[in-house]
Formats: sequence, C-alpha cells, structure tokens
Amino acid sequence: MDSRSTPKYFREKLQNGDVVFGVFCKTTSPEMIECLGLAGFDFCILDQEHGPVGMETLQNLIRAAEMSGICPLVRAGEINESGISHPLDVGIAGVQVPQVNSLEDAKRVIELARFAPRGKRGVCRFVRAANYSSMDRQEYFAAANETIIILQLEGSAISAYKEVVKLQDVDVFFIGPYDISQTLGLTGQIDAPEVQEKVREIIGIVRSAGKAAGVFADTPAQAKRWIEAGCQYIAYSVDYGIFIDACRNLYGTLASIAKESK
Repeated sequence: MDSRSTPKYFREKLQNGDVVFGVFCKTTSPEMIECLGLAGFDFCILDQEHGPVGMETLQNLIRAAEMSGICPLVRAGEINESGISHPLDVGIAGVQVPQVNSLEDAKRVIELARFAPRGKRGVCRFVRAANYSSMDRQEYFAAANETIIILQLEGSAISAYKEVVKLQDVDVFFIGPYDISQTLGLTGQIDAPEVQEKVREIIGIVRSAGKAAGVFADTPAQAKRWIEAGCQYIAYSVDYGIFIDACRNLYGTLASIAKESK
C-alpha cells in the first residue's frame, strides 16, 4: 500500500494547513482510479449515493487507490450499516456522508464508523480491512477508529452546523453549493450572491471551530474562490464530466486543425 492513500497521510496534510484535491468518481473501472492517483490527486470519492458502485466493485476500486497513492473515500448512500460500516469492512479509508440533517444524524454516523468506546460499529475482524483476521485484533480496532469522517449538512441549517462542529471525530465539513442553491430557491445558481454568502457563513463557522471545511467546485475559478475563503478540501467535479470535457476540447482542437489545413 502507498502511504499517500492512508488516513494518516490525509489527516497530516490537513493539519499542516495544506489543501487536498480530489474527484467524485462514478466509474467502476479500477484503471480510472489508478489514473487519478498517478496524476497526483489526493483523494477520490467513490460514489455509492449517485453512482453504480456496488460493494464487490468497491473493494477493487479501493485496491487500485491504495496501489496508486490516492486516498479512497466513499460517498455513503445511506446512514446505516450498509452505507457506512460495510465500506469500512472492505478497507475504505474514510466515509463522506451526505443527507446529514441534524446533530442526531451526525452522532449516528460516528456510531456506525467507530468501534466502542467511541461508537457502536458491529465487530468483525474477518474482513479485508483487518487483513482477513491476520492483523492483530487490537491493532485493527485502533486503526479502524482513525478512519476519516466527512459530513455534509444539507441545505443551510446554520444552527445544526454550530452544534455539529463541536464533534471531535469529524475531520471535514463538506458544503454542497448546489444543495444550498436549491434550499434558497435558486436551484443551480451557485454563483448567486445569496448562495456564496451562505457558503462563506458556513466556512466561517467550521473554521472558527478549528475544523477543515470542504466544498464542491467544477471550475478552477470556483476552486480558487473557495480556497481563498479558507477551504482545505476541494472535491473537483466528477470523473465522467472531466473526461467528456477533455474529449470535447481535444476534438475541437483537432477539428480546427483539419479545417485550417483545407
């Protein structure tokens, strides 16, 4: 395993004040994950909320991430054992959990992601994350309780953020500008002043609690804006979107060359 794919390396970068960059991934291809790692990205978010990734496929994507030096995270489909505990069993480095609507939801995520005394995760050491029981059991339980937890509070519930940021087990608080735009009745208008103001307000709450703030960006200009506002965790676009943009731009260039050569 490449050490860059581990929670320890990821967490140290955040603690050093660095910005980490990743991509939402809907792919079921380990080769695509390897390419992201070889390109230098810090993390990939393997999507079980809006993507087709099942558990059997997930563990192969994790293997590709571990070998190519990119930290594998999963976007949980639900706040339950299937969404959180099962991906951890197959070796995911951390969970990014959407649809967190309250302090109770946030505490439930921690319970599912941590063994006692820090949580209530179901115990089984005959899993990939424990090297199929070949790892010392106490070493496994200790390591498992250090996996990454990223929470996305839906909408613009500022009061919920003020409570949830006090939780010690959360590494990053993720902000979805598109979700906030919808909550504000401005669906998709992520550059609207009202949306940007709300995102900045949430970043301020997270930063004042000494936690890392994260955000989605689908242009370099957006990434620059939120880095300057204090975000350390940038989830940049989606693998399919990046690929189609690259193909479209390349085709346009080649078509222009052909037209000019006539």
